[in-house]
Amino acid sequence: MRLIIGLGNPGQQYASTRHNLGFMVADKLASDLKADFKLWGPGKICDLAQTSLGGEKILLLKPLTFMNLSGQAAVAVASFFKVLPDEIVAVHDEVDLPFGDVRLKIGGGEGGHNGLKSLTKSLSSAQYARIRMGVGRPPHPGMETADFVLAPFGNADWPTVDDMVERAIQGITAFAKGNDAFTREMNRLNQKKKDT
Repeated sequence: MRLIIGLGNPGQQYASTRHNLGFMVADKLASDLKADFKLWGPGKICDLAQTSLGGEKILLLKPLTFMNLSGQAAVAVASFFKVLPDEIVAVHDEVDLPFGDVRLKIGGGEGGHNGLKSLTKSLSSAQYARIRMGVGRPPHPGMETADFVLAPFGNADWPTVDDMVERAIQGITAFAKGNDAFTREMNRLNQKKKDT
């Protein structure tokens, strides 16, 4: 079984923001697979959908704890379903990548991302996979990064966002097949980036 965590913040006011790319991917994949999210856990701390992808059982998780406490939902689901850190992938926005880039990685640091910090702390491990979706840096030097990622995408951004979501789903599909398939997809994407 594989656990896919789409990081984001609950509430309609955050739905179209850069910080909610993980939720967007989880919602699109659930829609594609005709899977329904249900409130789950003590205190209803997450939306969870159980389905399969490419013949493999997967769990789609959207923490409802707000970004800084995402790990609470992740560790509750991982413990209940006996999912190990290397069977988890987190999908998240990434300010250190240009807008439109999608990169895969296994383990590593959190790069200042509070959702990843919470996951690493709660799981007591950084050895989960990540699908990093580039949003770039704030366009103005005086703009705080937090304000930038909590701002909605502009109308002209949505074709790129839709493309990024589809590429993230390709990464999840590879992850569902196992770590070797994910590593191959990671290397393919990284090589493609070097070639362009």
